[in-house]
Amino acid sequence: MSMIDNLLAMLDAGQDSALLRFTLGSQLLKAGEVTDALPHLEAAVRQDPGYSAAWKLYGKALHEAGQLVAARDVYLQGISAAEQQGDIQAVREMKVFLKRVDKALAAGD
Repeated sequence: MSMIDNLLAMLDAGQDSALLRFTLGSQLLKAGEVTDALPHLEAAVRQDPGYSAAWKLYGKALHEAGQLVAARDVYLQGISAAEQQGDIQAVREMKVFLKRVDKALAAGD
């Protein structure tokens, strides 16, 4: 049984949490299953709006999926959440990613 299968089994057993959703989304993203990762990352930030790492990965997944406007919105929300948590490193990283999204939007990608 793969790690993804194990995580899905945990979710099916009712062990839903922001950490489980983040981990599942992360593993799916690593496996190249961007579309499948998105709802889990969305659930992670919905369950824990202060989860900086989840916001960052959710924005990355949206960017990879070509959903640049949504990625931009998620990064802005993530920056705000990270600032409230005092997570300066996450703020810096998401600002860099936000610039990349803005550049891609300006180029019409």
